[in-house]
Amino acid sequence: MAKLITDNPELLIYIDGKIHITVLGGIKLTGLDRLKVTLKLSLTGKSNTAYRHNLDLYNGIQTEALIEKASEMLDISTSETSQIISRLTTELENYRAQRLEEMKPKQPEKRELSETERKQAINFLKSPNLLQRTKEAIKLSGLIGEETNSMIAYLTYTSRKRHVPLHLMCLGASGTGKTWLQEKVSELMPEEDKLEITTLSSNAFYYFGREELKHKLLLIEDLDGAESVLYPLRELQSKRKISKTVTLKDNKGNLKTVTLNVEGPVCVSGCTTREQLYEDNANRCILLYMDNSTEQDKNIMDYQRKLSAGQIDQAEEQQIRNQIKNVQRLLKPITVKNPYATYLQLPEAVFKPRRTMLLLLLFTETITYYHQYQRTLKTDTDTGEQYIESTIDDVENAFTLLENTILKKSDELNDACRSFFEKLKRYLKEQDTEAFYAKEVRSTFRLSPSSLKRYLFELERMGYIKIVRGNRYKGFEYKINSWNDLESLQKDSQNMVKTILENIKNVARSPTVVQSTNGLHNRQKISKKEVVVQPK
Repeated sequence: MAKLITDNPELLIYIDGKIHITVLGGIKLTGLDRLKVTLKLSLTGKSNTAYRHNLDLYNGIQTEALIEKASEMLDISTSETSQIISRLTTELENYRAQRLEEMKPKQPEKRELSETERKQAINFLKSPNLLQRTKEAIKLSGLIGEETNSMIAYLTYTSRKRHVPLHLMCLGASGTGKTWLQEKVSELMPEEDKLEITTLSSNAFYYFGREELKHKLLLIEDLDGAESVLYPLRELQSKRKISKTVTLKDNKGNLKTVTLNVEGPVCVSGCTTREQLYEDNANRCILLYMDNSTEQDKNIMDYQRKLSAGQIDQAEEQQIRNQIKNVQRLLKPITVKNPYATYLQLPEAVFKPRRTMLLLLLFTETITYYHQYQRTLKTDTDTGEQYIESTIDDVENAFTLLENTILKKSDELNDACRSFFEKLKRYLKEQDTEAFYAKEVRSTFRLSPSSLKRYLFELERMGYIKIVRGNRYKGFEYKINSWNDLESLQKDSQNMVKTILENIKNVARSPTVVQSTNGLHNRQKISKKEVVVQPK
C-alpha cells in the first residue's frame, strides 16, 4: 500500500510496493504551476542501488526520462514505474495543498452569545451613566491609572463599526506604557474584530482579501515596524480603501494588469516615541500622551507587586473583559446625526483645525453610537433611513474627554518639551528665582546632556526663555520669558467650551431644533416626515 511519510518536511519518504522514493529537500509551497523535486529511487531494502534525479513532475519530457532511466537501473517495467510516479505526484499535490491550508491564518469565529450573556450586555448598555460604568469596568479589567486615556481609546476602538471610524496614536517616551495601554484596552474588543501587527512588508496591505479588513481594529505595536506601509495606512484612514495595479503573466506567458482592491473602513491604533516623524499619520489620529508622573509609576509598581504575590484575582479581571467583549458584540451599525454640530468650535490656537474639528465631531458621534440602546430611534419616511441623535451630554462628554488632546493640538511645544518646561517653572518657583544655569537643571532633573540641549534650544527658539549672560565655556544663564502661557491656553479653551454648551442649552430650551438638510444646517421646526420608533 502506498504511503507518504511527512515527519520531516525536508526529507519526505514515499513507499509504494517495492519502490522506496525519498524527496530530498521537500517541495516548495509557492508556484502551484510547477512541482520541482529532487528524487532518490531505490528498491525497498536495497539502498545500495539508487537512482537520483532532479526534475519538474509537471514537465512531461522530464518525467518520461525519469521513468525510463529509473526502470532500467532498478530493473522494473516502465508501466509500473509510471504508475508509481503518477501516484507520487498526486500524494505530493495533496501534501502541498494541506500545508498551504495549515499556513492560512485562522480567522476567529464570531461568538454566539447565550441568552444570559445577551441580557447582561443589554442591561450594561442600558445602564444610567454608561460612560462612568464603562470607566469602572476598564479599571477592574486590570488597567491601572490612565482613566481618561483608556476611555478615549475604548471609544475610538468602538468606532471601528461605524462608516467613518476614528484612529488613535499613543505617544510617549520609551517605558511610559504606550503599548501596555493599547494592549489592555484592545483586550476588551472581540477577537474576531481585531488584527495585531508587529511588522509589515511594503505591499502587505494590498494582499489582504477584498473585505478581510472591513470594520477591523488594526493594532500596530510600534510604528517603526510599519514604516514601509505608512502610505497605504494613511489611505486606509482617509479614503477607507486602497488599490494597486500590478503586472502578471497569464498561463500563456502574456502580460496583463490586475488591480488589487482592499476595502475598509478600519480603525488604526499605533504607538511611537517619535510624533514628528509620523506627523502625516498623527494628523489623522486622536493623540494620547502617556501619564509619566511619579504617582502613576508608584501605582503600576504596586500592581506589579500584588500580581507577583498572587493578590490579584486574574479570573475576575478576565470575566470583566469577557463581559465588555459581549457588550461590543451587541453594538449594531446605525447612523448618528448631531443636531448641535454647527455650534461646535475649536480654540483659534489649534493647529490644523480642519482635521481636529472632524475628530471632535466623529468622537461626539461615537459617544452617541455607544449609547444606541438608550436613544430614540428615528426614521425618515421618505428615505427609510433610521438614525439616532446626539444629546447635549454627548457634546459635553466629548469636550471633557478630549480637553487635553485639544489643548496639545493648540500648543506649539511638543509634549516632551512642554513637560520639561512646566517642571522647570515649578522648580524655579520653589527656588524663588527666575534664572537658572543648564548645569544645575541637568543634575536636578537627571537629564542627558543631549535631551537638555534639545529642550533649551527649542524653548529659546520659540521665545519661552532667553539667555541673560554667559558663554559656552563657563555656561549660560537663562531666564523664563513666559510663565502663564499654558494657563492662558487652558483658560481660553475652558471659556470657549462653557460658551458653546450654554448656547446649545439655550437652543435646546427653545421650541425649534437644529436639523441638517442637504448638508446645510438650519434651525427648523420638527419635520412631519419623521416618525419616532422606540428601540427594541
